[in-house]
Amino acid sequence: MSRIYLSLFVLVLLCSCQSTKQNRTGVNQSPSEATPSPKATEQKGGEKVSIKVTSPAFNDGEKIPSKYTCDGANVSPPLAWAGVPANAKTLALICDDPDAPGKTWVHWVVYDLPVSKDSLAENVSKEEISAAGARLGMTDFKKIGYGGPCPPSGTHRYYFKLYALDSSTSLNAGTTKDQLLKAMEGHILAQGQLMGNYKR
Repeated sequence: MSRIYLSLFVLVLLCSCQSTKQNRTGVNQSPSEATPSPKATEQKGGEKVSIKVTSPAFNDGEKIPSKYTCDGANVSPPLAWAGVPANAKTLALICDDPDAPGKTWVHWVVYDLPVSKDSLAENVSKEEISAAGARLGMTDFKKIGYGGPCPPSGTHRYYFKLYALDSSTSLNAGTTKDQLLKAMEGHILAQGQLMGNYKR
């Protein structure tokens, strides 16, 4: 009989040790007890506030009227936005075409735009941009200012991307998109975009 009691005692002791080992390794922990992964925490903390970008000329995902392309007057479309954070200092705008052959084609680069602006009128001129205290960058047409959609074939998408920054860029006029993106690193508070498409 004493052997039976001894065997039971050893069995209970072994089960207790195994349970302690599982708890230490976290195998049997409930989801609420598990530690969040660093990646998940980083993503949650790094989320950007979204700015709503619109145009009275076309809705998101719709065709851009030919007036704003190389087949028409080739003037910049009217844009408006809302949701810029109160602590933003300047705005930057980039329009590009990721469907262009060989590379993403840059159509418009604007930066150091005052946060007091909540829209850009149709056919905004270089003089108006400069008067507002903003600067225009170089497009892939090798020109400063807006260059409208002019796809060689097929339907292309054109993204008008607006960024709210916590500082000015202090870049000279004629800066490229890549130079602007580098200057904006670590300074983006919020962003938003409007996409239009065009086929000739």
